[in-house]
Amino acid sequence: MSFATGIGWDSHRLVEGRPLILGGVRIEHDRGPAGHSDADVLCHAVIDALLGAACLGDIGEQFPDDDPRWKDADSLTLLSSVCSRLAAEGWTVNNVDASVLLERPKLSPHREAMRAGLAGAIAIPPERVNVKATTGEGMGFVGREEGVGALAVATIMRG
Repeated sequence: MSFATGIGWDSHRLVEGRPLILGGVRIEHDRGPAGHSDADVLCHAVIDALLGAACLGDIGEQFPDDDPRWKDADSLTLLSSVCSRLAAEGWTVNNVDASVLLERPKLSPHREAMRAGLAGAIAIPPERVNVKATTGEGMGFVGREEGVGALAVATIMRG
């Protein structure tokens, strides 16, 4: 059995008129991330972690932001598509660990729903997906509430 690990990072500016979607969960907030797709930074970081682990490039190569097919795309659907590609290459996702960086709103009430959404798209049990949240403590683009970021690590296995 062979294992591979990848890391993914994504961030987006927060703007008025966009929904805040994280891990496929729509969260009530006055602003949401700007982006070509639904701009779900949590899904995007997980996608990059999985693609990185399998040495299959990155989200920008798979779903370019200048391709109209991905305009307002549901990022859970993109994540599921990536997992299908990994499976075709003989990989199985073992686990995912992710952190969301957002000053407000507090994400703890949504954590289990985000875990379940990611796990469903990846097709693994929710107990193998971990989602954490932190703030910028008033510092940087997160602390000034200018944007949202996410970091993810994924381990995949083959054989």
